[in-house]
Amino acid sequence: MAVPKKIIAISPDLLALDALTAVAAGQAEVILSEASRERIQTCRHYLDNKLRNTTAPLYGINTGFGSLYNKNIPAHQLEPLQENLVMSHACGTGPEVPEEMVRLMLFLKIQSLSYGHSGVQLTTVQRLIDWLNDDILPRVFELGSLGASGDLAPLAHLSLPLIGLGEVRWKNRVLKGGELLHEKRWEKIHLQSKEGLALLNGTQFMGAYAVWCVLHAERLLALANKIGALSLDVFDGRLEPFDSRVHDLRPHAGQHRVARAVRAHLHGSELIAQPKRHVQDPYSFRCIPQVHGATADAITHVAGIVTTEINSVTDNPNVFPSDDTIISAGNFHGQPLALALDYLAIAVAELGNISERRTYQLISGARELPHYLVANPGIHSGLMIPQYTAASIVSQNKQLCTPASVDSIVSSNGQEDHVSMGANAATKAKRVVDNVYSILAIECLTAAQALAFRRPLKTSPALEQWVDTFRAVVPFIERDRVLGEDLTRTERWLKEEAWQG
Repeated sequence: MAVPKKIIAISPDLLALDALTAVAAGQAEVILSEASRERIQTCRHYLDNKLRNTTAPLYGINTGFGSLYNKNIPAHQLEPLQENLVMSHACGTGPEVPEEMVRLMLFLKIQSLSYGHSGVQLTTVQRLIDWLNDDILPRVFELGSLGASGDLAPLAHLSLPLIGLGEVRWKNRVLKGGELLHEKRWEKIHLQSKEGLALLNGTQFMGAYAVWCVLHAERLLALANKIGALSLDVFDGRLEPFDSRVHDLRPHAGQHRVARAVRAHLHGSELIAQPKRHVQDPYSFRCIPQVHGATADAITHVAGIVTTEINSVTDNPNVFPSDDTIISAGNFHGQPLALALDYLAIAVAELGNISERRTYQLISGARELPHYLVANPGIHSGLMIPQYTAASIVSQNKQLCTPASVDSIVSSNGQEDHVSMGANAATKAKRVVDNVYSILAIECLTAAQALAFRRPLKTSPALEQWVDTFRAVVPFIERDRVLGEDLTRTERWLKEEAWQG
């Protein structure tokens, strides 16, 4: 049975991050509110009148772009000017952008244009909405944006099919832009003054990645808390470090949040309640509230920045019809997202870093658990090598967490002399998020395996049920088998089902 689509109205009201989960999954139908429709039309009407009544240079409207800002363009060449801009800037390369990101890019571009400060035609915005609702996804490529004059190259590829160029993915096919127009019986969009610039300027590429990364960072945090609680329990760890009185003395919100989550996960556990012979646990267990909690606070901080960004106008110049003013400024500069994405990557990577240490402790033969969590180590290697894999991924994350935002390079003949590198920060952050899913899958597999060696004692009823569900996906490891397949199934389960519990 098809899942009913969530109706999302594009409007001037504040857009929340979690509303975009359905957009990314292709489970949203977008409509344009009357308020947004009126704003778009008012701005376009103002701009048309302005051009009829002035000969003054208006950047990107009747002039060239970038360092060509001093070249005036006559009225009869304004449509070719905008089309040439889109074509010439479609210079992306590298891997194709995932479909989830393209959907988010489309939505965020629609949202930004809808505020009525960009000068686009209503038909242009409606075409983008039609694409999103019919899951027509332009082919966009990861590499090419400096994150300064907006995400020029990716957004150019996103926009090409409007004028019958580029390619789209639709109904499991790849179509040329012209073929799409023919199949849908659409006319190409005749770009008016300013429209090409409005489409290409903006932070919607890095913004889409930022939205996706924040949403998945929250899922990873929830998974890390739950898997970490299970690991603590099967390691015969102590619950005292999660006592709320400890965290009252250092009242970071994330620290309290994580400690509460772990206590809740372990409520009713026989293992956690049994007498302990060990006075204290290694930091990877004892400091879960402090480490996971710092990540929680970082996610909250970044989510605030991303929420502001997706509710913003980020093209240039900005048109103010009510003030009879057009201002060329710099809202397209990606520095807010570049810094936030670098911070988020570091914070998420730490969930993986500490997870790998817990995995290592569980297979080390400590606290009466068998080496590598097999009954007959020697002939069987058990869970020896998954920890190697986790260590390798953790090391790669450290390399990926070198910040992109400290870099810059001069472009456009010196006119664009400081850039954010936010697009590179965005794609790196996504790789870190994907990697941490893999690392947590390894810890999950390891902790569930260790639980069997603590029988007949049980963990909490909630975690027992969770492990039972997991065992339907990945059975107990009695002897060596191809563990790569187990890891793939575990990771898929974490991404699709387990995080919701």
